Amino acid sequence: MIKSIDKIITVIYAIAAFLLVVFALLTIGWSVWEVFDRFRFNDHMVKKLLQAVGAIVIAIAIIDVAKYLFEEEIFRSKELRSPTEARKTLTKIFVIISIAVSLEGLVFIFKAGTTDIKSIIYPAFLIITSILAMVGLGIYQKLSVQAENGTNADA
Repeated sequence: MIKSIDKIITVIYAIAAFLLVVFALLTIGWSVWEVFDRFRFNDHMVKKLLQAVGAIVIAIAIIDVAKYLFEEEIFRSKELRSPTEARKTLTKIFVIISIAVSLEGLVFIFKAGTTDIKSIIYPAFLIITSILAMVGLGIYQKLSVQAENGTNADA
């Protein structure tokens, strides 16, 4: 019974990962189409370029999440075997999120620079949040490695 449930869950993960890739590729294609469409009419070109960059950044982050699903949930054993493996998996996910947040912050900074400079505070908070997330990840890495070394010394 448990094996059949695991197979069903693996199929669900595979479908979800495949759909994420399809939607990300559609987002990239739509963004490129929008840029070329604006290029023909020469209407708000910079704004559309920045929107396309933002959409492509999000699409790449979505593809990274799909890649993670394929690697960790479909092709590998579902159980994490060691604290080191758990730390590496969590690090992958966290880095993907942090990169997406920081790139979105950069895109919004450029957008604020072309429209209203007063609105730059919100993208700056995104960048600061991304930096704090990376600092938190560094602290997590240091503490988890110390815990792993302590666990390995006890064994």
